[in-house]
Amino acid sequence: MNDKLTIFYADDDPDDQDFFKIIIDRMSEKYEVMQHMDGIQLLEALENPPPSPHVIFLDINMPRMNGIEVLKRVRQSEKFGKLPIVIFSTSKEGSVIQETLELGANYYVPKSAGFKELKKSIEHSLQINWETFVPDSNTFLYKDN
Repeated sequence: MNDKLTIFYADDDPDDQDFFKIIIDRMSEKYEVMQHMDGIQLLEALENPPPSPHVIFLDINMPRMNGIEVLKRVRQSEKFGKLPIVIFSTSKEGSVIQETLELGANYYVPKSAGFKELKKSIEHSLQINWETFVPDSNTFLYKDN
């Protein structure tokens, strides 16, 4: 039996995918990352388990189906509507951040250019207790202190 926690990560940038995988591999052996090049691939994987994710990390700017559209689809799903979704994007626009909060994302992490900062933000996101965490305008956005 596989007792690893599965992370679905959708991002069309191979470098970002590599960095994400390296960070997860260095963090702990308890995580398994399933990478997807766009939202359509992620939704297809979601509908065709195994594995099923414990959390989804979504980039916003992707071809074919962007992260906003994936977020809408997952939140409309009866089966996956409560799945934790972390928006993981280079966009730091307030309107985009607000829109993802309103659409039901659980957390927003701006991608950092530095590996150390990127690792810290991903680690922080994976330590959140999604059962009790309530996103609001004060808690939704990851801030590097």
